[in-house]
Amino acid sequence: MLPVGTKAPDFNLPDQNGEMHKLSDYRGKKVILYFYSKDNTSGCSKQACGFSERVPLFTKKGAVILGVSKDTVASHKRFEENYGLSFTLLADPERQVIEAYDVWKEKKNYGQVSMGVLRTTYLIDEEGIIIRANDKVKAAEDPEKTYQTLVEMDA
Repeated sequence: MLPVGTKAPDFNLPDQNGEMHKLSDYRGKKVILYFYSKDNTSGCSKQACGFSERVPLFTKKGAVILGVSKDTVASHKRFEENYGLSFTLLADPERQVIEAYDVWKEKKNYGQVSMGVLRTTYLIDEEGIIIRANDKVKAAEDPEKTYQTLVEMDA
């Protein structure tokens, strides 16, 4: 996980419609950049739906949501359509951004060790600096906790 206070690495990735996005395109807005392991899986779907339901709240706080996984553009499109998601999903099958943000980690599942995306949420300020980083994410709780962090920052 990258430390708070560091400049967030820029990137250039396609979304679920094949349009390219750079972090620098979002200067002047807060960015919730969250990394998840796989489209259309239970935990990742709960997390994505939670963010999607809160898009109007995040927008009022001047924030955009970007979800990143190593799935393809086509997989992201199906994920968006299956759940009616209303935010940007970025495809990183080469793991360039996943590795730049230090979320490609060794994971243990039922005694098996493998490499995968560690569910992590970054909050990046209007100038591109990481102001919050969480790698202890509970999928169903993350959208609300992330929103509450924005509320507390404005208080």
